[in-house]
Amino acid sequence: MEANKRVNIVGAGLAGSEAAFFLLKKGYEVHLYERRPAYNDHAHETALFGELVCSNSLKSYKLDNACGLLKEEMRIMGSIMMEAAEVSSVPAGAALSVDRELFAENITAKIKSFPNLVLHEEEVTELSDDPTIIATGPLTDGKLMDALLEVMGEKSLSFFDASAPIVKKDSIDFTKAYYKSRFDQDDAAYINCPFNRMEYERFVRELVGAERAMLHEFDTHYFESCLPVEVIASRGIETLRHGPLKPFGLGTEEHPKPYAVVQLRQDTKLGDCFNLVGFQTNLTYPEQKRVFQMIPGLENATFVRYGLMHRNSYIKSPVVLNEDLSLKAKPNIFIAGQLSGVEGYVESAAMGILAAINISRKLEGKEFIEVPKTTILGALTDYILHATGGYFQPMNANWALIPGARKENREPSIKNSLDSINSYWIRVND
Repeated sequence: MEANKRVNIVGAGLAGSEAAFFLLKKGYEVHLYERRPAYNDHAHETALFGELVCSNSLKSYKLDNACGLLKEEMRIMGSIMMEAAEVSSVPAGAALSVDRELFAENITAKIKSFPNLVLHEEEVTELSDDPTIIATGPLTDGKLMDALLEVMGEKSLSFFDASAPIVKKDSIDFTKAYYKSRFDQDDAAYINCPFNRMEYERFVRELVGAERAMLHEFDTHYFESCLPVEVIASRGIETLRHGPLKPFGLGTEEHPKPYAVVQLRQDTKLGDCFNLVGFQTNLTYPEQKRVFQMIPGLENATFVRYGLMHRNSYIKSPVVLNEDLSLKAKPNIFIAGQLSGVEGYVESAAMGILAAINISRKLEGKEFIEVPKTTILGALTDYILHATGGYFQPMNANWALIPGARKENREPSIKNSLDSINSYWIRVND
Protein backbone atom coordinates (compact mmCIF):
# COMPACT_ATOMS: atom_id res chain seq x y z
CA MET A 1 0.00 0.00 0.00
CA GLU A 2 1.19 3.51 -0.80
CA ALA A 3 2.06 5.62 2.25
CA ASN A 4 -0.65 8.04 3.37
CA LYS A 5 -3.29 6.78 0.93
CA ARG A 6 -6.44 8.78 1.78
CA VAL A 7 -9.96 7.62 2.58
CA ASN A 8 -12.81 9.91 3.60
CA ILE A 9 -15.32 8.68 6.17
CA VAL A 10 -18.51 10.66 6.68
CA GLY A 11 -20.07 10.09 10.10
CA ALA A 12 -18.46 9.12 13.40
CA GLY A 13 -21.16 6.83 14.71
CA LEU A 14 -20.55 3.14 15.30
CA ALA A 15 -20.10 2.22 11.63
CA GLY A 16 -17.88 5.21 10.91
CA SER A 17 -15.80 4.57 14.02
CA GLU A 18 -15.27 0.92 13.10
CA ALA A 19 -14.29 1.85 9.56
CA ALA A 20 -11.91 4.54 10.78
CA PHE A 21 -10.30 2.21 13.34
CA PHE A 22 -9.63 -0.50 10.74
CA LEU A 23 -8.14 1.91 8.21
CA LEU A 24 -6.11 3.92 10.72
CA LYS A 25 -4.49 0.73 11.98
CA LYS A 26 -3.52 -0.08 8.37
CA GLY A 27 -1.80 3.30 8.02
CA TYR A 28 -4.35 5.08 5.85
CA GLU A 29 -4.75 8.82 6.13
CA VAL A 30 -8.35 8.94 7.29
CA HIS A 31 -10.33 12.14 6.91
CA LEU A 32 -13.24 11.73 9.31
CA TYR A 33 -16.15 14.15 8.86
CA GLU A 34 -18.60 14.61 11.75
CA ARG A 35 -21.14 17.44 11.80
CA ARG A 36 -21.65 17.33 15.56
CA PRO A 37 -21.41 19.35 17.78
CA ALA A 38 -22.10 22.32 15.47
CA TYR A 39 -25.18 20.58 14.05
CA ASN A 40 -28.02 19.53 16.35
CA ASP A 41 -29.77 16.44 15.01
CA HIS A 42 -32.13 16.33 18.04
CA ALA A 43 -31.12 12.72 18.79
CA HIS A 44 -27.49 12.79 19.92
CA GLU A 45 -26.54 14.54 23.15
CA THR A 46 -22.74 14.73 22.79
CA ALA A 47 -20.04 15.17 20.16
CA LEU A 48 -18.48 11.81 21.09
CA PHE A 49 -17.85 9.15 18.46
CA GLY A 50 -19.99 6.02 18.66
CA GLU A 51 -22.65 7.57 20.90
CA LEU A 52 -25.55 5.22 21.62
CA VAL A 53 -28.76 7.14 20.95
CA CYS A 54 -31.46 4.66 21.95
CA SER A 55 -30.82 1.76 24.33
CA ASN A 56 -27.54 1.11 26.13
CA SER A 57 -27.88 -2.61 25.41
CA LEU A 58 -25.84 -4.41 22.76
CA LYS A 59 -28.14 -7.41 23.23
CA SER A 60 -27.17 -10.91 24.31
CA TYR A 61 -23.54 -11.95 24.69
CA LYS A 62 -24.41 -15.66 24.36
CA LEU A 63 -23.19 -17.41 21.23
CA ASP A 64 -26.48 -19.25 20.68
CA ASN A 65 -28.03 -15.81 20.10
CA ALA A 66 -27.43 -14.49 16.56
CA CYS A 67 -26.43 -11.03 17.77
CA GLY A 68 -24.19 -12.58 20.41
CA LEU A 69 -22.45 -14.62 17.72
CA LEU A 70 -22.09 -11.54 15.51
CA LYS A 71 -20.32 -9.77 18.39
CA GLU A 72 -17.86 -12.67 18.63
CA GLU A 73 -17.25 -12.49 14.87
CA MET A 74 -16.54 -8.78 15.27
CA ARG A 75 -14.21 -9.41 18.21
CA ILE A 76 -12.18 -11.72 15.98
CA MET A 77 -12.05 -8.92 13.40
CA GLY A 78 -10.63 -6.39 15.86
CA SER A 79 -13.79 -4.38 16.56
CA ILE A 80 -13.31 -1.11 18.44
CA MET A 81 -16.89 -1.38 19.68
CA MET A 82 -16.15 -4.69 21.38
CA GLU A 83 -13.00 -3.27 22.97
CA ALA A 84 -14.94 -0.29 24.32
CA ALA A 85 -17.77 -2.50 25.58
CA GLU A 86 -15.36 -4.55 27.70
CA VAL A 87 -14.26 -1.53 29.73
CA SER A 88 -17.67 0.15 29.98
CA SER A 89 -19.99 -2.81 30.62
CA VAL A 90 -22.66 -2.66 33.33
CA PRO A 91 -24.64 -5.53 34.94
CA ALA A 92 -27.44 -6.66 32.63
CA GLY A 93 -27.94 -10.40 33.08
CA ALA A 94 -27.30 -12.23 29.80
CA ALA A 95 -27.10 -8.98 27.84
CA LEU A 96 -24.02 -6.89 27.09
CA SER A 97 -24.97 -3.40 28.23
CA VAL A 98 -22.70 -0.41 28.68
CA ASP A 99 -22.32 2.96 30.33
CA ARG A 100 -23.02 4.87 27.15
CA GLU A 101 -20.79 7.86 28.01
CA LEU A 102 -17.76 5.75 29.00
CA PHE A 103 -18.32 3.61 25.93
CA ALA A 104 -18.29 6.58 23.54
CA GLU A 105 -15.41 8.27 25.38
CA ASN A 106 -13.29 5.15 24.93
CA ILE A 107 -14.02 4.95 21.20
CA THR A 108 -13.35 8.67 20.72
CA ALA A 109 -10.03 8.60 22.59
CA LYS A 110 -8.72 5.59 20.66
CA ILE A 111 -9.55 7.03 17.25
CA LYS A 112 -8.20 10.47 18.08
CA SER A 113 -4.91 8.92 19.27
CA PHE A 114 -3.88 8.07 15.70
CA PRO A 115 -1.57 10.65 14.07
CA ASN A 116 -2.92 9.71 10.63
CA LEU A 117 -6.44 10.91 11.54
CA VAL A 118 -7.64 14.23 10.15
CA LEU A 119 -10.87 15.28 11.86
CA HIS A 120 -13.26 17.67 10.12
CA GLU A 121 -16.03 18.98 12.38
CA GLU A 122 -18.31 20.03 9.55
CA GLU A 123 -21.32 18.86 7.58
CA VAL A 124 -20.77 17.13 4.24
CA THR A 125 -23.27 18.23 1.61
CA GLU A 126 -21.98 16.59 -1.57
CA LEU A 127 -20.34 13.37 -2.70
CA SER A 128 -16.57 13.39 -3.12
CA ASP A 129 -14.65 11.92 -6.03
CA ASP A 130 -12.14 10.52 -3.51
CA PRO A 131 -12.61 7.05 -2.00
CA THR A 132 -15.31 7.59 0.63
CA ILE A 133 -17.34 5.61 3.14
CA ILE A 134 -20.73 7.14 3.92
CA ALA A 135 -21.65 6.10 7.46
CA THR A 136 -24.05 8.87 8.40
CA GLY A 137 -26.60 6.49 9.85
CA PRO A 138 -30.39 6.62 9.88
CA LEU A 139 -30.46 10.38 10.48
CA THR A 140 -28.93 11.12 7.07
CA ASP A 141 -30.77 14.11 5.65
CA GLY A 142 -30.44 17.44 3.87
CA LYS A 143 -28.14 18.02 0.92
CA LEU A 144 -26.13 14.86 1.47
CA MET A 145 -29.23 12.69 1.21
CA ASP A 146 -30.31 14.67 -1.85
CA ALA A 147 -26.91 14.00 -3.43
CA LEU A 148 -27.18 10.28 -2.70
CA LEU A 149 -30.70 10.08 -4.11
CA GLU A 150 -29.64 11.90 -7.27
CA VAL A 151 -26.78 9.48 -7.86
CA MET A 152 -28.81 6.38 -6.99
CA GLY A 153 -31.90 7.42 -8.93
CA GLU A 154 -33.98 5.90 -6.13
CA LYS A 155 -36.05 7.24 -3.27
CA SER A 156 -34.87 6.50 0.26
CA LEU A 157 -36.94 4.32 2.56
CA SER A 158 -37.65 5.04 6.20
CA PHE A 159 -39.29 3.93 9.42
CA PHE A 160 -39.82 5.53 12.81
CA ASP A 161 -37.70 4.53 15.78
CA ALA A 162 -37.75 5.69 19.38
CA SER A 163 -35.65 5.77 22.54
CA ALA A 164 -36.72 4.99 26.11
CA PRO A 165 -36.68 7.26 29.19
CA ILE A 166 -33.95 7.14 31.84
CA VAL A 167 -34.60 7.74 35.55
CA LYS A 168 -32.45 8.36 38.62
CA LYS A 169 -32.06 5.27 40.79
CA ASP A 170 -32.38 7.23 44.04
CA SER A 171 -35.86 8.36 42.97
CA ILE A 172 -37.18 4.78 42.72
CA ASP A 173 -39.32 3.51 45.61
CA PHE A 174 -37.75 0.21 46.70
CA THR A 175 -40.60 -0.56 49.06
CA LYS A 176 -42.34 -1.54 45.81
CA ALA A 177 -39.49 -2.22 43.37
CA TYR A 178 -36.95 -5.04 43.71
CA TYR A 179 -33.85 -6.48 42.05
CA LYS A 180 -34.17 -9.73 40.10
CA SER A 181 -33.23 -11.25 36.74
CA ARG A 182 -35.76 -13.38 34.92
CA PHE A 183 -35.89 -16.95 36.28
CA ASP A 184 -32.86 -16.06 38.47
CA GLN A 185 -30.54 -16.42 35.48
CA ASP A 186 -27.16 -14.76 35.65
CA ASP A 187 -27.09 -11.81 38.07
CA ALA A 188 -29.95 -9.93 39.73
CA ALA A 189 -29.19 -6.98 37.49
CA TYR A 190 -32.63 -5.57 36.73
CA ILE A 191 -34.91 -3.42 38.87
CA ASN A 192 -38.48 -4.71 38.67
CA CYS A 193 -41.66 -2.71 39.18
CA PRO A 194 -44.63 -5.11 39.61
CA PHE A 195 -48.26 -4.33 38.71
CA ASN A 196 -51.37 -5.96 40.07
CA ARG A 197 -54.19 -6.38 37.57
CA MET A 198 -56.06 -3.20 38.51
CA GLU A 199 -52.90 -1.07 38.35
CA TYR A 200 -51.91 -2.59 35.02
CA GLU A 201 -55.25 -2.09 33.30
CA ARG A 202 -55.46 1.51 34.49
CA PHE A 203 -51.92 2.13 33.24
CA VAL A 204 -52.67 0.69 29.80
CA ARG A 205 -55.82 2.82 29.43
CA GLU A 206 -53.91 5.99 30.30
CA LEU A 207 -50.99 5.02 28.06
CA VAL A 208 -53.17 4.41 25.02
CA GLY A 209 -55.07 7.67 25.54
CA ALA A 210 -52.02 9.82 26.26
CA GLU A 211 -51.05 12.70 24.00
CA ARG A 212 -48.38 11.88 21.46
CA ALA A 213 -45.79 14.20 19.99
CA MET A 214 -46.58 15.28 16.44
CA LEU A 215 -44.71 13.50 13.67
CA HIS A 216 -44.15 15.75 10.69
CA GLU A 217 -44.48 12.82 8.32
CA PHE A 218 -47.40 11.19 6.55
CA ASP A 219 -45.66 7.83 6.68
CA THR A 220 -45.79 6.38 10.19
CA HIS A 221 -44.18 3.04 9.35
CA TYR A 222 -42.59 1.55 12.47
CA PHE A 223 -39.88 -1.08 12.84
CA GLU A 224 -41.68 -4.02 14.43
CA SER A 225 -38.87 -4.97 16.83
CA CYS A 226 -38.70 -1.45 18.27
CA LEU A 227 -42.32 -0.30 18.50
CA PRO A 228 -43.30 2.61 20.75
CA VAL A 229 -44.79 1.20 23.94
CA GLU A 230 -48.06 3.06 23.35
CA VAL A 231 -48.39 1.43 19.91
CA ILE A 232 -47.94 -2.03 21.44
CA ALA A 233 -50.53 -1.17 24.10
CA SER A 234 -53.02 -0.04 21.47
CA ARG A 235 -53.06 -3.56 20.00
CA GLY A 236 -54.96 -4.97 22.98
CA ILE A 237 -55.13 -4.78 26.76
CA GLU A 238 -53.03 -7.94 27.23
CA THR A 239 -50.37 -7.17 24.60
CA LEU A 240 -47.88 -5.44 26.91
CA ARG A 241 -47.94 -8.16 29.56
CA HIS A 242 -47.05 -10.70 26.89
CA GLY A 243 -44.36 -8.38 25.53
CA PRO A 244 -42.05 -5.94 27.32
CA LEU A 245 -44.04 -6.19 30.60
CA LYS A 246 -44.20 -9.97 30.75
CA PRO A 247 -44.03 -11.09 34.40
CA PHE A 248 -42.84 -14.66 33.80
CA GLY A 249 -39.85 -15.66 35.90
CA LEU A 250 -39.92 -12.43 37.93
CA GLY A 251 -41.90 -13.57 40.95
CA THR A 252 -40.57 -13.28 44.52
CA GLU A 253 -41.84 -14.30 47.94
CA GLU A 254 -43.36 -10.84 48.37
CA HIS A 255 -44.64 -10.75 44.78
CA PRO A 256 -45.20 -14.44 43.91
CA LYS A 257 -47.36 -13.78 40.85
CA PRO A 258 -47.08 -10.19 39.58
CA TYR A 259 -49.64 -9.47 36.86
CA ALA A 260 -47.13 -7.45 34.80
CA VAL A 261 -43.63 -6.13 35.44
CA VAL A 262 -41.69 -3.13 34.12
CA GLN A 263 -37.95 -3.83 34.13
CA LEU A 264 -35.27 -1.15 34.42
CA ARG A 265 -31.71 -1.74 33.20
CA GLN A 266 -28.59 -0.04 34.56
CA ASP A 267 -27.50 2.76 32.22
CA THR A 268 -24.32 4.07 33.88
CA LYS A 269 -21.21 2.48 35.36
CA LEU A 270 -21.96 4.12 38.70
CA GLY A 271 -25.42 2.59 38.72
CA ASP A 272 -27.11 5.92 39.43
CA CYS A 273 -29.32 5.88 36.33
CA PHE A 274 -31.60 3.19 34.89
CA ASN A 275 -33.58 3.04 31.64
CA LEU A 276 -37.07 1.61 31.21
CA VAL A 277 -36.64 -1.56 29.15
CA GLY A 278 -38.93 -1.69 26.12
CA PHE A 279 -40.35 1.78 26.76
CA GLN A 280 -39.50 3.46 23.49
CA THR A 281 -42.11 6.15 23.16
CA ASN A 282 -43.48 9.09 21.23
CA LEU A 283 -45.55 10.56 24.07
CA THR A 284 -45.05 14.25 24.83
CA TYR A 285 -42.67 14.91 27.72
CA PRO A 286 -45.42 15.96 30.17
CA GLU A 287 -47.41 12.84 29.30
CA GLN A 288 -44.36 10.60 29.77
CA LYS A 289 -43.92 12.01 33.28
CA ARG A 290 -47.64 11.66 34.09
CA VAL A 291 -48.19 8.16 32.69
CA PHE A 292 -44.86 6.53 33.58
CA GLN A 293 -45.13 7.75 37.16
CA MET A 294 -48.17 5.46 37.37
CA ILE A 295 -45.73 2.53 37.33
CA PRO A 296 -45.44 1.12 40.88
CA GLY A 297 -42.19 2.35 42.38
CA LEU A 298 -41.81 5.24 39.92
CA GLU A 299 -44.43 7.56 41.46
CA ASN A 300 -41.71 10.11 42.27
CA ALA A 301 -39.22 9.16 39.58
CA THR A 302 -36.78 11.82 38.42
CA PHE A 303 -36.36 11.64 34.64
CA VAL A 304 -32.80 12.22 33.43
CA ARG A 305 -33.93 11.84 29.82
CA TYR A 306 -37.32 11.42 28.21
CA GLY A 307 -38.01 9.10 25.29
CA LEU A 308 -37.81 10.52 21.79
CA MET A 309 -39.08 9.48 18.36
CA HIS A 310 -36.98 9.99 15.24
CA ARG A 311 -37.15 9.09 11.56
CA ASN A 312 -34.67 6.47 10.33
CA SER A 313 -33.71 6.54 6.66
CA TYR A 314 -32.02 3.83 4.62
CA ILE A 315 -31.31 3.05 0.98
CA LYS A 316 -32.55 0.32 -1.36
CA SER A 317 -29.35 -1.66 -1.08
CA PRO A 318 -30.43 -4.62 -3.27
CA VAL A 319 -30.95 -2.18 -6.13
CA VAL A 320 -28.14 0.36 -5.71
CA LEU A 321 -25.17 -1.46 -4.13
CA ASN A 322 -22.43 -3.64 -5.59
CA GLU A 323 -21.29 -6.79 -3.79
CA ASP A 324 -18.54 -4.82 -2.02
CA LEU A 325 -21.04 -2.24 -0.62
CA SER A 326 -20.04 0.41 -3.15
CA LEU A 327 -22.63 2.36 -5.12
CA LYS A 328 -23.26 0.98 -8.59
CA ALA A 329 -23.59 4.52 -9.94
CA LYS A 330 -20.47 5.84 -8.13
CA PRO A 331 -18.13 2.95 -7.18
CA ASN A 332 -15.73 5.12 -5.16
CA ILE A 333 -18.53 5.64 -2.60
CA PHE A 334 -19.13 2.83 -0.08
CA ILE A 335 -22.16 2.65 2.22
CA ALA A 336 -21.86 1.42 5.82
CA GLY A 337 -24.05 1.10 8.90
CA GLN A 338 -27.79 1.53 9.25
CA LEU A 339 -28.00 3.52 6.05
CA SER A 340 -27.40 0.23 4.22
CA GLY A 341 -30.53 -1.38 5.64
CA VAL A 342 -29.27 -3.24 8.70
CA GLU A 343 -30.89 -2.49 12.03
CA GLY A 344 -29.21 -2.40 15.42
CA TYR A 345 -26.03 -1.12 17.02
CA VAL A 346 -24.01 -4.28 16.52
CA GLU A 347 -25.18 -4.86 12.96
CA SER A 348 -24.37 -1.26 11.99
CA ALA A 349 -20.89 -1.43 13.49
CA ALA A 350 -20.19 -4.73 11.71
CA MET A 351 -21.04 -3.17 8.35
CA GLY A 352 -18.51 -0.42 9.12
CA ILE A 353 -15.74 -3.00 9.46
CA LEU A 354 -16.82 -4.70 6.24
CA ALA A 355 -16.95 -1.46 4.23
CA ALA A 356 -13.44 -0.59 5.42
CA ILE A 357 -12.11 -4.03 4.45
CA ASN A 358 -13.65 -3.75 1.00
CA ILE A 359 -12.48 -0.21 0.25
CA SER A 360 -8.93 -0.99 1.39
CA ARG A 361 -8.71 -4.08 -0.79
CA LYS A 362 -9.97 -2.10 -3.75
CA LEU A 363 -7.42 0.66 -3.21
CA GLU A 364 -4.63 -1.90 -2.80
CA GLY A 365 -5.57 -3.68 -6.02
CA LYS A 366 -6.57 -6.86 -4.20
CA GLU A 367 -9.47 -9.12 -5.06
CA PHE A 368 -12.81 -8.71 -3.34
CA ILE A 369 -13.45 -11.42 -0.74
CA GLU A 370 -17.05 -12.33 0.07
CA VAL A 371 -17.85 -12.92 3.72
CA PRO A 372 -18.97 -16.56 4.07
CA LYS A 373 -22.75 -16.86 4.26
CA THR A 374 -22.28 -19.38 7.08
CA THR A 375 -21.41 -16.42 9.33
CA ILE A 376 -23.94 -14.00 10.77
CA LEU A 377 -22.13 -11.09 9.10
CA GLY A 378 -22.10 -12.86 5.74
CA ALA A 379 -25.75 -13.86 5.96
CA LEU A 380 -26.78 -10.33 6.98
CA THR A 381 -24.77 -8.83 4.12
CA ASP A 382 -26.30 -11.29 1.68
CA TYR A 383 -29.76 -10.20 2.81
CA ILE A 384 -29.23 -6.48 2.27
CA LEU A 385 -27.66 -7.08 -1.15
CA HIS A 386 -30.11 -9.66 -2.47
CA ALA A 387 -33.42 -9.21 -0.65
CA THR A 388 -36.44 -9.47 -2.90
CA GLY A 389 -39.97 -8.22 -2.67
CA GLY A 390 -41.74 -4.95 -3.14
CA TYR A 391 -40.61 -3.45 0.15
CA PHE A 392 -37.03 -3.83 1.39
CA GLN A 393 -37.17 -3.78 5.18
CA PRO A 394 -34.31 -3.32 7.68
CA MET A 395 -32.87 -6.50 9.17
CA ASN A 396 -31.38 -7.48 12.52
CA ALA A 397 -28.98 -10.37 13.02
CA ASN A 398 -31.08 -13.52 13.30
CA TRP A 399 -30.71 -17.23 12.76
CA ALA A 400 -33.35 -17.33 10.02
CA LEU A 401 -30.78 -15.75 7.68
CA ILE A 402 -28.64 -18.92 7.81
CA PRO A 403 -30.26 -21.85 5.98
CA GLY A 404 -30.07 -25.08 7.89
CA ALA A 405 -29.39 -23.52 11.29
CA ARG A 406 -31.35 -25.69 13.71
CA LYS A 407 -33.05 -24.21 16.73
CA GLU A 408 -32.69 -27.47 18.64
CA ASN A 409 -28.89 -27.51 18.32
CA ARG A 410 -26.99 -24.34 17.51
CA GLU A 411 -23.53 -25.77 18.23
CA PRO A 412 -22.66 -26.91 14.68
CA SER A 413 -23.76 -23.54 13.26
CA ILE A 414 -21.79 -21.63 15.91
CA LYS A 415 -18.63 -23.64 15.22
CA ASN A 416 -19.07 -23.28 11.47
CA SER A 417 -19.55 -19.54 11.81
CA LEU A 418 -16.46 -19.00 13.95
CA ASP A 419 -14.31 -21.26 11.76
CA SER A 420 -15.53 -19.39 8.68
CA ILE A 421 -14.92 -15.90 10.08
CA ASN A 422 -11.45 -16.92 11.23
CA SER A 423 -10.62 -18.18 7.74
CA TYR A 424 -12.04 -15.00 6.19
CA TRP A 425 -10.01 -12.81 8.56
CA ILE A 426 -6.81 -14.71 7.71
CA ARG A 427 -7.45 -14.11 3.98
CA VAL A 428 -8.16 -10.42 4.60
CA ASN A 429 -4.82 -10.03 6.37
CA ASP A 430 -2.72 -12.02 3.86
